[in-house]
Amino acid sequence: MTSTYFEGIAAANPQAQRGYSRDHRPDCKQVNIALVVSRSGLPLGYEVFAGNRSDVTTVKEIVEAMESKYGHANRIWVMDRGMVSAGNLEFLQQGGRRYILGTPKSMLRSFEQQLLASNWREVHPGLEVKLCPAPGGEEVFILCRSAQRQLKEQAMHQRFEQRIEEKLEAMAEGCGKRKRDPLKVAQQVGRLLGKNSRAAGLFQVEVETDTRGWAHLRWSKLDERRNWMKLSEGCYMLRSNVTDWSGEDLWHAYIQLTEAEEAFRLHKSDLVMRPIWHQKEHRVQAHILVCFLAYVLWKTLGQWCQRAGLGDEPRKIFAELQQISLVDVVLPTRTGVSIRKRCVSRPTGHQAILLQRLGLQIPAPIEFAEL
Repeated sequence: MTSTYFEGIAAANPQAQRGYSRDHRPDCKQVNIALVVSRSGLPLGYEVFAGNRSDVTTVKEIVEAMESKYGHANRIWVMDRGMVSAGNLEFLQQGGRRYILGTPKSMLRSFEQQLLASNWREVHPGLEVKLCPAPGGEEVFILCRSAQRQLKEQAMHQRFEQRIEEKLEAMAEGCGKRKRDPLKVAQQVGRLLGKNSRAAGLFQVEVETDTRGWAHLRWSKLDERRNWMKLSEGCYMLRSNVTDWSGEDLWHAYIQLTEAEEAFRLHKSDLVMRPIWHQKEHRVQAHILVCFLAYVLWKTLGQWCQRAGLGDEPRKIFAELQQISLVDVVLPTRTGVSIRKRCVSRPTGHQAILLQRLGLQIPAPIEFAEL
């Protein structure tokens, strides 16, 4: 799922609503777009939803739309944790659909002993996985541990922890110097912890009232929470009902979600899907359709380049080949007829190699007359 915003009020489009903006433009109306891609990244379909539609409410419509178009194939649905709810999980299971899903961070606590164990399998340097069968054997859980993600989360936790600690010390010192309303101090503490929620669980804070009616702030750090935070940094968990695959294969399938994320980045940059300048609903739908078809063409050209041994990114190929010029030479005659000759510039050696690898030929000069 992604969102793209409108320039203008879009009063003629009922789908244009304000909601969570992934483009950081909450001041603008938007629509949400769900994209379905294959494991190789080829787009299969898309749906447009109202801008205030939450991700978890779109899963059933997307799944049923794809099945109505392509049938109940033996596909595997891969979704991140933002698309997962108890209702969606039940929907997938009741229909006999296979899935690989992200899970909330809170579920990791049930696998603390497995996190401490040493039998991890390395997928590639810096990334390890561990397969944990669920009771009953109908599902498996895949524990994943990323060194790069661990460093990122450590830096974030340290920054938030330091911010909370410095602010609490200043508040406690202020309460000791002058009379403060306990209710207002408690509200200030709540705002502080809310803004730094990633490290808020490390602190236990109490606001008391002394005999003079002054607020008294007491706080401490929770060592148990700190130990768990350090253990779980860089870790996340997947769940799947595909029980005949290895943990490495399940992780590789799940990480294919990056293909959809890359598609959205390409849509919003090269294919200019963002922002939307149209105001009427049918024109907005047409704009998104053109962007989707352009992305289909882009991925097709990417696979074409890949088969030619030129990588899977056609952007550099386009930049090189667009330097080949097409020129019309017009020759007027005494009879009033103009002879037009269409010529193509001679490709450089590098361009000629690219054309040869792609199986393309420069068109021969074309001559035609104009009255």
